[in-house]
Amino acid sequence: MAIPKDKDELVKAIVDNYEKLTIELSTVPIEFTTNKALEGHSKNTLMSINNLVAYLIGWGQLVLKWHDKKSKGLHIDFPETGYQWNELGLLAQKFYKDYEAEDFQMLVEILDKTTKDILELVEGKTNKELYETAWYDKWTLGKMIQLNTSSPFKNAKDRIRKWKKIKQLP
Repeated sequence: MAIPKDKDELVKAIVDNYEKLTIELSTVPIEFTTNKALEGHSKNTLMSINNLVAYLIGWGQLVLKWHDKKSKGLHIDFPETGYQWNELGLLAQKFYKDYEAEDFQMLVEILDKTTKDILELVEGKTNKELYETAWYDKWTLGKMIQLNTSSPFKNAKDRIRKWKKIKQLP
């Protein structure tokens, strides 16, 4: 799928990649969701399916937080307070920890709600607000949303498929 260049393409990319991801998640045996067998978001680390879902939730929630703060005229610590752009592996570890108490089913429910909230955010914006105005540095809001939703959804789906192939799961 091409990189979205307008609101309609962004909505389609989020919806399509999320649907494909949820299909993959629905076929993961529950007993494997906590096993750390996937390549992690930091070099030489492993993560579980639960960690992967927590990572997606974490970025989705950051998008919502960024938007909320910006809409109120508040300062935003990008990417997150206490983290720099060159510390994304550490931020991933934070997301894993933030949601470690949740079971797989609850994580999927939280991800679903987060994704719906982001789609509502996108639907409430004009194409100009999403793609014709710099929102953070040189990046548009649409690009920031895409980089933290549809693209990671596709990456997560691909990681799960690769893992399932190795495990010889359907």
